[in-house]
Amino acid sequence: MFRSLCVLLFCALTATAQAEVRLLTSIKPLQLIAAAVQDGAGTPDVLLPPGASPHHYALRPSDVRRVAEADLLYWIGPDMEGFLPRVLSGRRAPSVAVQELPGLHLRHFAEHHDEEGHDDHDHDHRPGSLDAHLWLLPANARVIAAKMVADLIAADPAGAERYQANLAAFETRLEALDARLKQRLARQAGKPYFVFHEAFDYFEAAYGLKHAGVFSVGQEVQPGARHVAELRARLQKAGPSCLFSEPPLRPRLAETLTAGLPVRLAELDALGSDVKVDARGYERLLENLAEGLGGCLEAL
Repeated sequence: MFRSLCVLLFCALTATAQAEVRLLTSIKPLQLIAAAVQDGAGTPDVLLPPGASPHHYALRPSDVRRVAEADLLYWIGPDMEGFLPRVLSGRRAPSVAVQELPGLHLRHFAEHHDEEGHDDHDHDHRPGSLDAHLWLLPANARVIAAKMVADLIAADPAGAERYQANLAAFETRLEALDARLKQRLARQAGKPYFVFHEAFDYFEAAYGLKHAGVFSVGQEVQPGARHVAELRARLQKAGPSCLFSEPPLRPRLAETLTAGLPVRLAELDALGSDVKVDARGYERLLENLAEGLGGCLEAL
């Protein structure tokens, strides 16, 4: 009898210990969405460390093990994390490429050149390819969160009520945030700004903004004097404007390009590198973008 009780107690403790679903995301924005819906029931993990580029990341052996051990894994898709498909092919547990979810609003990089013939794309984004920065549209975050909740409930039915409540709260907060950001950024429409990385189109489309150009300047390759002169001419023609880079590194030529011109240098972080991972982290990611854009453009 005593032995049977011990076995039952061991099974109960084991079930409790395994109740937390091991959820892994490729990049931090997906981790922030997962943190909102898993709040109080677990802490999602993320594959890429701060500052790593999802376009060019090289998996370590420890990363491969985490991919294999996760109960649920979410990534954007092959248009973003080209390093993942080969590793995911060996996974037995669910892996979700969120770019394939029904109901998403997807954008593609256009075949666009400005009136002077400049190619308005950076090197990572081929014209016509999917713009995979889809997490920057609040409506897409809601679709992703709903999918995560459905998967969490399937893996942990006992937590269904909590997950559903978290999702409802997340959706309510996003609706209120969306209204605040629209009000904040409405007055900045039409003001000129430039980016080094074409990562913000979803956010811009949601809030009535549009960058005036993309300055494709690599960190490793020094552009020639003619190219630099062309970029400076575009800035001079625009007049007072903003030029946004992304952390952790500002392109080395940023100061050279803007020297003597009425251009303000600032940063936008599409990945939320410094955002705390908790239930409201995704909202802070969007708020930080709005503050970066709005703060610079308001000062022009």
